[in-house]
Amino acid sequence: MESDDFLCRDEKGNLLLAVEPIEEDALAKDPHFTHCLAVVKVGEEHLLGWNNWRKRFELFGGCREEGETPRVCILRECREELGFQGGEIQYLGAMKLRLIADYFSHEARTESGGLYGITLPAAPIAALSAGIQDRAEIARLGFYSQVKGKEPIAEIDEKLLEFFP
Repeated sequence: MESDDFLCRDEKGNLLLAVEPIEEDALAKDPHFTHCLAVVKVGEEHLLGWNNWRKRFELFGGCREEGETPRVCILRECREELGFQGGEIQYLGAMKLRLIADYFSHEARTESGGLYGITLPAAPIAALSAGIQDRAEIARLGFYSQVKGKEPIAEIDEKLLEFFP
């Protein structure tokens, strides 16, 4: 079943249905809560990570581990993928997505995820890249303004940049 009311559709048919103002505590109890993503700003620039497996630039984040709250999930993921040790972090809301069958599930499904905004002090890419812990997944970093139109970017992630301008 596909909704006609959505914010973005990617090339595979996944839908970003909404970003809703649901409290973090309520999201943690949502049975469809599976992951968190972070829109990261460095100065005035959005920062993206190159995903080795999906061969495109994406937001930082990933799947929730057993018992994790949304905030614990995003902090762990950003520590692994970005070397995030601290900075300004803001909960932006709950993403609602309709996903096609894929690696994670053999069936289409609806999922919820936490969306966060993280602000880091201005720094060059080389300095930011030094903190990446999970190089098997995140090969390199790029500023959105420098990769847009030149390299593949996850369409839904690109739409989510609008929620932390």
